[in-house]
Amino acid sequence: MALIADFLMIAGALGAALYCVVLSRRLSKFTNLEDGMGSAIAQMSVQVTEMTTTLDRAQGSAETSSRSLEDSTRRAEAAARRLEMLLASLHDLPEPSAGGSSKTAEKDPAKVAGPTFLRSARSDKRDEPAR
Repeated sequence: MALIADFLMIAGALGAALYCVVLSRRLSKFTNLEDGMGSAIAQMSVQVTEMTTTLDRAQGSAETSSRSLEDSTRRAEAAARRLEMLLASLHDLPEPSAGGSSKTAEKDPAKVAGPTFLRSARSDKRDEPAR
């Protein structure tokens, strides 16, 4: 009985030694910096550093864009307030007299269009050659 126990103990020790050798080889391949996971980890570390740098640049760009947008928004709001004031001041102007009828306006468009129309109509007449 003692002999069988010794053989089982030796077989177990040899099995454990073989298992340790296999694990050692796998671990050395795993940590190998050229082919194994060590290389992958080193590459991932470099990529993380690059991504951190890119993220910092993107955050700076976003902050700059945000400031620019805020500035544009402030200027647009100021322009809108000025336009509102101008529109409000237009309501204070007296309304044009309604002396002419619509038939008069149809016959003489120069009276309705104002001086700009008269200038352009006169300049067209000057451009024509004399006959």
